Amino acid sequence: MRILGIDPGLRRMGWGVIDVAGSRISHVANGVCEGRGEALAGRLLALFDQLSGVLAEQRPDCAAVEHTFVNKDAAGTLKLGQARAIALLVPARAGLEVAEYAPNQVKKVVVGVGHAAKDQVDHMVKLQFPGVKTAGPDATDALAIALCHAHNARFAGRLDAAIARAEAQ
Repeated sequence: MRILGIDPGLRRMGWGVIDVAGSRISHVANGVCEGRGEALAGRLLALFDQLSGVLAEQRPDCAAVEHTFVNKDAAGTLKLGQARAIALLVPARAGLEVAEYAPNQVKKVVVGVGHAAKDQVDHMVKLQFPGVKTAGPDATDALAIALCHAHNARFAGRLDAAIARAEAQ
């Protein structure tokens, strides 16, 4: 299974692609889509086009996007929500299942602590993928989101299998 993790951002939208085969997880690629220009519509269009290109090139089987948390700046939160819509729309338009995860859930899976610091997430992602160079913190966060989805998908598969075995008895 190939997973695309997306860390939404209006200026920098991180993405990371991993492959999962059984218990083996491997890094495929990572990068950042840049929201160029000052006009909001232009930035959103740039993000849409670049993320569409990532999907066409990487051909993931599913995607995972981080939830946005509301902060004190309502206008900033609304703008980030529009970038998040691009992160949800592009893979959905390609026919992919899109999972969503809260930041604390991603940190809990990757670090073991829901309120982990950004540098702890970075450290654990680098331990998972030794020698891999990321395109920056946004790409690292996207890889963490993909790892979170891989963990949850693996758990869901085990749960489905256990239910099927119980029903067969």
